[in-house]
Amino acid sequence: MLNRGAIADIFPGLALSIGIAGGAQALEMAETRLFGTAWVDGLVLAIVLGTLLHTLWGLPKRFAAGVHFAAKTVLEIAIVLLGASISAASLAASGVATIGAVVAVVIVSLGLSYGVGRLLGLDDRLATLVSCGNSICGNSAIMATAPVIEAEADEVAAAIAFTAALGVVAVLVLPGTMRLFGLSEWQYGVVAGLSVYAVPQVLAATLPVSLVSAQVGTLVKLIRVLMLGPVILLIGLRRGAGGAARVPWSHLVPWFVVGFLATMAARSVGLVPDVAEAPLRTLSTLLTLVSMAALGLSVDLRAMLASGGRVLLAGAISVVMLVALGTLAARLLG
Repeated sequence: MLNRGAIADIFPGLALSIGIAGGAQALEMAETRLFGTAWVDGLVLAIVLGTLLHTLWGLPKRFAAGVHFAAKTVLEIAIVLLGASISAASLAASGVATIGAVVAVVIVSLGLSYGVGRLLGLDDRLATLVSCGNSICGNSAIMATAPVIEAEADEVAAAIAFTAALGVVAVLVLPGTMRLFGLSEWQYGVVAGLSVYAVPQVLAATLPVSLVSAQVGTLVKLIRVLMLGPVILLIGLRRGAGGAARVPWSHLVPWFVVGFLATMAARSVGLVPDVAEAPLRTLSTLLTLVSMAALGLSVDLRAMLASGGRVLLAGAISVVMLVALGTLAARLLG
């Protein structure tokens, strides 16, 4: 429960995020009025506007708490609400093959990303952080892996900088793969869920395409997030230390994953009536728009450039490989 002081801390950054989200939505409406269609979706515009604001003018400290709240907590609530639009039948339709494909892509990506990092001269710890962030769930995976491998603060900062910046780039260019490779909405959801770093970025990359893509992408991405626990435990065993024991369970199994599954189960057994599905989906989309603005406000392109060329190159190559693996998996799954 937030007290009055916490609300006061959060309000400036949250209000700024809402303002940018409103501006992005207004620009999307203007596009539709002028051109008959929105060439750039409001979710993408919110990220771009937030990123430009932070990069060009910086982000005063008083906005930090609210921006973090909007980028994390607001987004997690949106994900939980999105679960109400998916039934267990959808999960069953995905089948064991989809789960197996997620596991296989994560394992292959971990090995390839780590190998690329080492070939480019990154040390063991930084290569491990980049590969985990790239292959599983971005910043969350980096922060969970760091104490296990005893990473230095500058290594963590470099890995997070590349994740934030390349994540935004992926959101902007990934929809083009749908047309380039002739993917269906379902297949595109699989590619996005397998290749985009963080859950909010998956939503930003899929909602402009279709609700089906967003549902499939989120489901695949959350399966991918659940790989974090086993991977962290294996890394701890590999290093021969008890590092994995120092990672809180809440980092290994985030609450919003449990909440998403709970609302999906509620929808499946009829606790969420059909008439509530559309309003909940709309609310989830609006909250996602606010969190996209906050995500953009969290990105400073200058910090990305300062993180080092080798880290960025390793991340960029890993992204390309991950998209290729995701596209292959989507093709094989049909």
